[in-house]
Amino acid sequence: MVAILLGNGFEESEALVPADLLRRAGVKVTLVGLDGLQVTGSHGITVTADTTLDQLEPDQLRMLMLPGGLGGVEAISGDMRAQALIQRCYDHGCWLAAICAAPTILANLGMLDRRNAVCYPGMEDLMGSAVVQKGSSVVVDGHIVTGEAAGSAFPFGLKLVEILKGPAAAAQVKDAVHYHG
Repeated sequence: MVAILLGNGFEESEALVPADLLRRAGVKVTLVGLDGLQVTGSHGITVTADTTLDQLEPDQLRMLMLPGGLGGVEAISGDMRAQALIQRCYDHGCWLAAICAAPTILANLGMLDRRNAVCYPGMEDLMGSAVVQKGSSVVVDGHIVTGEAAGSAFPFGLKLVEILKGPAAAAQVKDAVHYHG
């Protein structure tokens, strides 16, 4: 299962485009509300999560995904339960995926030290000792996937499909949605 952690102020497209693409590929995706089932994104779109962080069963996770959006990133960064979940996933070799401002969460936890990664342009100083790949849409290093920004939501989501279901599944989803990027 892929869990997408949503704090108030999350970037809607960075969460929902990958969720949609993964579900099209047959991957079980669970939207996880940090503080409840109703979560409002950075552009005022409220979504209903599938479960809450307190109800999530971490043993079921193959991947934990963190969308950007400064409010959502601040909410995740300030929540000890979320930090513990991220650390647990990292320690157990679970895939971690973060896009836009969210890679800074992983950097603050030391998970990107000396790893190739990408983040929202202008946030490079918050990436610690990560080797930031400026201009890349998506970077994979070990079991960590990072994406640049909202405009990278499609290639980021397709990379997650490729990782979990293989290149053929990613190509099939890409064709089905007529993505030409």
